[in-house]
Amino acid sequence: MSAKTLLFGPSGFLGPAILKKYPDIIAVGRTPPPFYCKNKFIKISSMNDLHKLDKISISKVIFLIGNSNHHVLNKSKLEKSLNYNLIPLKKALNYFSKRKIKKFISFSGALVYDENKLKIPCKENSKLNSLKNNYIFSKYIAEKTIETYSNKIPWINIRLSNIYGPSLLNRPDIVISIFRKILQKKIVKIKSFAPRRDFIHVDDVADGVIKLLKSNYIGHVNLGTGIHSSIKEVCENIEEITQKKILSLDQKVSGPYVYAHNIDLLKKITGWKPRISLKKGLKMTWIQLIAWKKKIR
Repeated sequence: MSAKTLLFGPSGFLGPAILKKYPDIIAVGRTPPPFYCKNKFIKISSMNDLHKLDKISISKVIFLIGNSNHHVLNKSKLEKSLNYNLIPLKKALNYFSKRKIKKFISFSGALVYDENKLKIPCKENSKLNSLKNNYIFSKYIAEKTIETYSNKIPWINIRLSNIYGPSLLNRPDIVISIFRKILQKKIVKIKSFAPRRDFIHVDDVADGVIKLLKSNYIGHVNLGTGIHSSIKEVCENIEEITQKKILSLDQKVSGPYVYAHNIDLLKKITGWKPRISLKKGLKMTWIQLIAWKKKIR
């Protein structure tokens, strides 16, 4: 039996995008991937059930379990953030450190960087800020935990920029939130047009992850476009695509006013580069959401 790649967290946002493009990957989790993914699925009720994988020949792991909704976690106790972003990861690392796998990929994000000491585009060696809030602290501790396994597991921790694209989930991300409100025929209001962010389409992320999965690199790496686009530009594109107006409340927002990843390291490791422009990616997202709405109606 040939060794397999496993993906944990198949029902989230990025997981289904990877699974759809790469049907040989086995999905593992509490909830199966959505209907459009035809991958083999192994159900585990919790990370205490990893023994169910004992008889499977495993080569590589993509670990997507964790909570990316920092707004919710920062309103809760620290224990909740750790239970989402650290404990499952620690259990997985303990298990796979004994399986002699070839690669373990985990995920963090741009929020771990210190926004007051950034040079844009931001490199992987930029200063981190571990104490700003519960979410960032849990992600920071998760990263430090992964580092302690360097002599046992060939790992890569991907720091994602602002990922967007179609999803069946009700997510808090700005792009999907705007599209959802338009589909629900609601008035769309956002806090501000001003911030500039590094927006990358989920399909580009999926391809970048697989490129890294095949690499010999070990360490932290940024995955984004390297370009910052304003929220205003995003909204103008969505207005053109949907013919619906988006209003700004001109409120103060958290995070750096301008952010973009430096992706030179990623390009050097893999030769990968983003191929989907912001305008094309937003149109792709809208078309897919419309198609899904018709299918599940």
